[in-house]
Parts: sequence; C-alpha cells; structure tokens
Amino acid sequence: MKPIFIIGNWKSNKETSEANAWLAEAKQLLSQTPIEKQKEVVVCAPFTLLSLVCSFVSEHTLSLHVGAQDISPFTNGAYTGEICAKQVKEFATHVIIGHSERRRFFGETDTMLAEKVKQALAQGIAPIYLVQSENDPIPQGVTMVGYEPVGAIGTGHPDSPKNAEEIAIKIKEKNPYVDYVLYGGSVTAENVASFTGLAHINGVIPGGASLTPDSFFALVHNA
Repeated sequence: MKPIFIIGNWKSNKETSEANAWLAEAKQLLSQTPIEKQKEVVVCAPFTLLSLVCSFVSEHTLSLHVGAQDISPFTNGAYTGEICAKQVKEFATHVIIGHSERRRFFGETDTMLAEKVKQALAQGIAPIYLVQSENDPIPQGVTMVGYEPVGAIGTGHPDSPKNAEEIAIKIKEKNPYVDYVLYGGSVTAENVASFTGLAHINGVIPGGASLTPDSFFALVHNA
C-alpha cells in the first residue's frame, strides 16, 4: 500500500492557548482512533508555537511529525528576524518551502527558494516544496512536492482530481528525483479520498481543515 502524507498547515493562526487546546483534543482523538500505519501526518505550526507543539508531541508520544512553514535562505548569523535551518531543526522534521502566499505577498523568487532548500537539506530537514504548475522549477534534492493551484487555495473550489493527477504525472516525469506529489487547495474530509485514491497523488496539504482537530483527523482517516 502506498504511503499517504497529510501536511496540516496552520498558516498565521493560533496563539498558545489555542494551540494547547488543539493538542489536547488531538491527543484524545488519537487515543480513540489511531492513525493508520501507512499515513504520515505533519503539523506545520508558526515559529512561535514550534517548541510547544514539539514538546507536547514528544511528551505524549503522539503519532505526529512537526513541521515549520518557512525557513531562512541564510545560515545562522547577522540576519535579524530570520529563523535559520539550524534553529528550525531543534523542533521540526519538515518545512514548507515555496507556498504561493510566500511567493505572492513576500516576493520570494525561485532563486531564493532554491537557497532555502539547500539550507533545509544541509540540516536534515525534509523540504515540502510547493509549486503552482508542472512548469515551476524544482530544486535538486527535493523528493516531496506539493501542487497547489492558486485558484483553489482558501476558495472552497478545489482542482478536479483528474487534473491534479495529470499534473502530478507531469511533475514526476519532468523531475525524476521527486518521489511524492501532494495536492493542496480546499482539501476537506469530504473530498480528500478523491485525491489520495489516485495512483500519482501521494497525499494532501490542508490549510483551513487543519485548524480544528475534528475536521483535521476526519480528513486524515478518510485519506
């Protein structure tokens, strides 16, 4: 059975109390219905919450991985406000790189994103590299790619599974070092199986659906 990756992206949401409540409910839900063995679930929290989430997951041995939502293109040093890979690796095993919101609102370029990938890989952090089409360049060393059509993000109008599957095939053909392609864009518990059931879609990247434990773990179990 193929592995299925579910990458929950909290984006710029949650304060400490909200994160604690999410984790407590997640612990209860997982005690009732454990995650199936072939599924790898990553929770990508804001930098301010990485330590909290990492500590809770470790203390309660939850079957979750912790991910960051971004990473600096530079090493540690005189880069005020940046969080470098050496710092991120204390808490996270994965990192999202190239999200369309970062490209759009913060002007991140393909060159900058390639540097972020290098920094992540140098510290043993797995990059989840997001693209908007099969034509976006993907840096060497990336094995997991997320396809996120911009028109589907946060709109409630996901791409069709048929088109997502076609894009996944093209991405893998053009980039033979990519092992996994995930779909992101208005993924819900109701539509997730229509994507993860396809031969070339290896998982999903839910945003809004990851903000409440009941909707997130319903999605995880339906995948």
